[in-house]
Amino acid sequence: MNEDICLSNVSRETFARLKTFEGLVAKWTKRINLVSKSDSAEIWQRHILDSAQIFDLAPREGLWLDIGSGGGFPGLVCAILDADGGRREFALVDSDQRKCAFLRSAARELDLNVKVYAERIEELPAQGAAVLSARALGPLDTLLGFAERHLDPGGVALFPKGARWEKEVDEARNQWSYDLKTTTSLTNPDATILRITELTRA
Repeated sequence: MNEDICLSNVSRETFARLKTFEGLVAKWTKRINLVSKSDSAEIWQRHILDSAQIFDLAPREGLWLDIGSGGGFPGLVCAILDADGGRREFALVDSDQRKCAFLRSAARELDLNVKVYAERIEELPAQGAAVLSARALGPLDTLLGFAERHLDPGGVALFPKGARWEKEVDEARNQWSYDLKTTTSLTNPDATILRITELTRA
C-alpha cells in the first residue's frame, strides 16, 4: 500500500516522528511483546498506517481515550498526528506495566501530550472522553461496555475490526442501541473501522 494514502497531509516533522516511533517499537519489541514476531518487519504497514487511518474519523477537540493501548496502536500514533497544532488531550490505558513503561518513554521522547494509566479499564474512573478507541482488544459488545463507562454522552467510539465485523455488530445489537458508520480499511480490504455514536443499552 502507498503510505501517502494515510499520511498525505502530514508535515515533515510529523512524518519524522512516526518514523522515530517505528524505530522505538522495533527496539522495545526485542525486550517485550509489543507486536508479534511475524509483524516486527511490518510495523509501518500493519500497525502505524493501520492506526493512522482512524485519525480523521474523530472529533477535533476533547479527550481521546485509547484503551488496551499495548504498543501505542492506535493511541500513540494518533497523538503524533495531533501534535502539530492539535487541540486534544490523549490518555492511554493498559494493564501491562511493561507496555505502559514503553508508552511513557515513547511519549517523552516524542514530546507528546499524553497521560498513561497502568490500570484495568473497568477500574479506571469514568473519563468523559470525546473519543474512545481500541484496536484488537475484544469483541464489540465488550468494547461498548467500556465505551458506555468512559465516553461523554456526545462522544464517538472508533473500533478497527477484521473480516468478522458484521457478526460482531449483529451480536452487539442484542444488548446495545447505537448509530453506526463504517469505513473500509485502507490497509486491509476485508477490515472495517466502526464509528459509533448515540450509544445506549438496548
